[in-house]
Amino acid sequence: MAEQRLFHSVAERISGLIDEGVFPHGTRLPGERELAERFEVSRVTIREAEIALQAIGRIQTKTGTGAYVCEEQPKNPGHLPDVSAFELTEARSLIEAEAAALAAKVISDDKLQKLDDLIITMASSEENASLAADREFHATIAQASGNDALIHIIETLWRVREVLPQVRHSYETVCDKDAAIRAEEHREILNALKARNPASARRAMREHFLRLISSMLDATEKEALRDVQQRASESRERFLPTAEMG
Repeated sequence: MAEQRLFHSVAERISGLIDEGVFPHGTRLPGERELAERFEVSRVTIREAEIALQAIGRIQTKTGTGAYVCEEQPKNPGHLPDVSAFELTEARSLIEAEAAALAAKVISDDKLQKLDDLIITMASSEENASLAADREFHATIAQASGNDALIHIIETLWRVREVLPQVRHSYETVCDKDAAIRAEEHREILNALKARNPASARRAMREHFLRLISSMLDATEKEALRDVQQRASESRERFLPTAEMG
């Protein structure tokens, strides 16, 4: 997809089928394999689409049994605040740092192992798998915090990151190129969680987001410079006579 990642398109198609009653409220969605065949995409794409739909309250995932259409559907699932990537990342740094600090006190060994596995996937060269693992990493820490309000806020922030075109572009500009660095930063967060150290977990999460903001600023400066150079080149061609014209 030129403007959207594939899983956004699949999520919209599933939403349409929910609205049409093909997938009635309260019923279980078909399994990943069946949906993948239906939409002619990979199971990873289906998994990402379901994560996006869960974030906006259209479906809910039940461990061991699959994904279900929510009985109560959101009245305005498309409404999101008009924020910049910098504002979003600043908010994430504040909120997710506290979620990590809370999680450090109570996180289970099973969740720690899950985070370890996700980091391995995150370092994968497959873009979609890496993005899904990144999202699941942060979601797992939020869930481990045990605070439902934080979980909801962090899910919403991820939705902003994935849906708003200008925010998605800023993240893609950076994240498509720094998989190794992000995996290392997530390893630092995991190490702090394993040590059950709230202060270290908070600091590692904050440092991850501060580095991300710095990388976004660098990318923004480069894009602005390219734009200026392009406009200058176009003006030169338009206003300055060529040698052939004399």
